[in-house]
Formats: sequence, C-alpha cells, structure tokens
Amino acid sequence: MRPRTRPAARAETRLDGIIAAAFGRHYEVDTPAGRLQCYPRGKKSSFACGDVVEILPGGDGQGVIAALKPRRNLLWRSDAFREKLIAANLSHIVIVVATEPGFSDLLVSRCIAAAESQEITPLIVLNKADLADRLTAARAQLAPFRALGYEVLEVSALDGAARLRARLSGLHAILVGQSGMGKSTLTNALIPEARAATREISAALDSGKHTTTFARLYPLPPATDAALPGWLIDSPGLQVFGLAHLSHDELAEAFLELRPHLGHCRFRDCRHEAEPGCALLAAVASGAIHPRRWEHFRTIRSEIDQARRLNPGW
Repeated sequence: MRPRTRPAARAETRLDGIIAAAFGRHYEVDTPAGRLQCYPRGKKSSFACGDVVEILPGGDGQGVIAALKPRRNLLWRSDAFREKLIAANLSHIVIVVATEPGFSDLLVSRCIAAAESQEITPLIVLNKADLADRLTAARAQLAPFRALGYEVLEVSALDGAARLRARLSGLHAILVGQSGMGKSTLTNALIPEARAATREISAALDSGKHTTTFARLYPLPPATDAALPGWLIDSPGLQVFGLAHLSHDELAEAFLELRPHLGHCRFRDCRHEAEPGCALLAAVASGAIHPRRWEHFRTIRSEIDQARRLNPGW
C-alpha cells in the first residue's frame, strides 16, 4: 500500500492595507475588502498611522497584521525613556499654529527638525488669520521660518479652507500642532464627513483642550479629475515633541541654516559653545543664523544630552 500524502497547505490569503487609526495594539486598516479591525501577530506592535501592511483577513471584519511594507519615512518623537510613533509614509507635515491662543515657535522648530530628518516637507498653516488684531504678532513669530523658505499659508478654518484643500491635493500629509490651534476644525473644513470633534478654547489657560486622542487618516478628495488621490492624518494636540533619537549631527543637519557652516569650524570636535574659530557662532554673530533659531537648536541639543545621561542606551 502506498503511503498517503498530506494535502498541500492552502496559501494564506493576504490583503494589502493602510493603517487608518491606531489604538495601542488595536488598528483600523483600510483594505480593498473594506475597513478591518486588526491586531498584530505576536507581541510586537510598532505600527503607525499611514503604514502599509499585509493583512490576514478573518471573520466578522477582523484581521491580523502579518507584515509591514517598507516605509518611505517615519515621524516620531521620543524622550529619555519613551518613544511615540506618529505617522508613516508622509510627503508633508502641516504644522498648524493660530493667532489665538498663543503658540510656541520652539515647537514649530521641533516639528520641522523631525520632518527634515525624515525628508518630509514642512508646511506651516497660520489659522484664524481673520483675527486681525493678533495677526501682526503671529506673523512676526513666523518670520524666521519664512526667511528660511518654509511655506506659510494663512487661513481661517471657520470660513472654509479652500486654499489649503487645493494645496494638499494629491499629498500624504499630517496635521500637527498644539491643542487649540484648530486642527480638528480644519479637518472638518477639508473633509466634512470626518465630523472631527471640536471644543472651545480654554481662555483662562490660553491653551486648547485635547479633542483628538489618537491619529486618524482620512482620504482626501482630489481637487481635480487629474489629481492623484491623497490622504490627511489628524493627530492629537502636542505640548511636547522630544527628539532624543537624533544625534547632534542629525539635529544640526535638520536646521537648514546651519548646514552651510557645518564642517568649517577650526576644531573638528567643535561643540559650538565658546570654542575659538566656531563657524556656527560666527554665523550667529553675523546674522546669517537667526538668534531665535539658534536658541531653539541649543535647547533641543541640551535636551538630547540630558536624555543620553538619563538613558545611555540611546
């Protein structure tokens, strides 16, 4: 009698999908078969909104994340002990500030540095530009960024965001910024069906209340029939944006105005503190590097040093 042979194992049916929302180890994934509620295979759960993944579909709208497709880039933040994945495969980061409440230009520099380190194009949106009495001060805060060539788009979300919608057509973008800057209102203006929750600003604290608690991806309708489809991620309000994962050299490269002067110091190991012949200090003194941006660079570098002391594993 011939021995019986086992039937060949059926090949797993896999679907490619994009992560539309992340809640810890639970992910919503948009696939050709619709949106699935998915969990990672195994204990590792290091996926971000915008990641392209392979899914093993199950029943009742469930699925398992089997593999991560190669990323174009990854936007993330970190301190000495924690890291937070924000979004992946971005073309642009839309940094939302507003005339009211007050915003941190240091946070703008942090977001730009994170973007530059991953080859993501920054776009600064000044929201609530209809508040004329606050507009001049907000423009002055953004002047150093404009001088570097960063695009600043002034909008009023309450009156619609047609200019921003046209600008984002075909892009893969994320809205980031402090709470209260109007990110969710902008999302509603750009994608009415999103119905993102909004709340009033807490005037007493001069800051907004958190309304978005997790990042969510929305498809962007094309501005024209010829436009490529894009998507937009609305993210939680930021108050901190640590860059402990960057080295000193990576941080310096992420500041555009520092790049032409790097490698021209008298001493190869120059820390750009008070060393004679420091090309960066000379550029600050000559006005080639804005003093406010130089202050931002030194603040972030000091935080990176502190993170290294607290956690040498970085």
